[in-house]
Amino acid sequence: MTTLGRIDDDARCVLICANPRAGAQNRQAIAQQLADELSASDFEPSILHDIEAVAEEARRLSAAGQLRAVVAAGGDGTIRLVAERTAPGTPLLILPLGTENLLARYLELSSDPVQLARIVSDGWTAVFDAGNANGRLFTLMAGCGFDADVVRRLHSSRQGNIHHLSYAKPILDAIRTYDYPELRVHYAPADAAMGAELTHEIAARWVFVVNLPRYAGGLSFSPQASGTDGLLDVCTFKDGSLWSGLLYLGGVMLGQHETMQDFTRVQARRLRIEAASAAYQLDGDPGGELPVEISVLPGRLRLLVSRAWAERNGFGDNQELKGVDS
Repeated sequence: MTTLGRIDDDARCVLICANPRAGAQNRQAIAQQLADELSASDFEPSILHDIEAVAEEARRLSAAGQLRAVVAAGGDGTIRLVAERTAPGTPLLILPLGTENLLARYLELSSDPVQLARIVSDGWTAVFDAGNANGRLFTLMAGCGFDADVVRRLHSSRQGNIHHLSYAKPILDAIRTYDYPELRVHYAPADAAMGAELTHEIAARWVFVVNLPRYAGGLSFSPQASGTDGLLDVCTFKDGSLWSGLLYLGGVMLGQHETMQDFTRVQARRLRIEAASAAYQLDGDPGGELPVEISVLPGRLRLLVSRAWAERNGFGDNQELKGVDS
């Protein structure tokens, strides 16, 4: 699979999907600044707020060979939604305006319109896997357990933009009432075919399914996770209580959690997570209630990156950087 390519120079149209609920309101002006920078470089930007309009216009422009990129102006939830609603292979770029911006941080993207316009102009793209959870896409990770309960509580009472302090009340409420139900993970080993029977099982109280090694607060449950290996890293912690959760958190913060007896990490292409009653979250957005069927989607994401990032992360070391058609 080709993991690095370049967009055809004839493609000049850029769609900016601006999420008005992501980040502080005064940051929304950055989307217009990016559009101005792109116009100055002879691109044709359009700012749209409706995801269905973005998806329809992306399909039309792509079919005509005119689509340079779709820019997700928002947080991780925005890029997840844009990727989900656009066709595989659509070139996507992140204008990070959200609270955590985990995928943008992984790709070393800032909200500087000049930097992002240069990346659009250069046109380098890298291909990454994604995850599928009950038909919904995720780029970074899926979480089941305490963190998913916090996300569910936060979004059920959400009004306007989210900031870090928005999580305080949902976390305190979850600490008081969450009962840590048993989560049962059924999976096929990494060397099994995609449609193989789910013959293995793990019982846990915390489950994280990792595509890329980023999580809120700078945490990483699987630092070795790769978004290009066609596998998902399934990380679980066994015990359920606030005290055990604090111990696990300390272990993750110190990078020592993989030495804990309660921790298990396996790789899989497909799995199912079940519980009597528990929620799951996708890239920080509510996913729904368990059970959930999760599978990897190899090469599903095509993301614009800087050439410097590509070279630092091995894309330029093992293959020549050369242009390919979009």
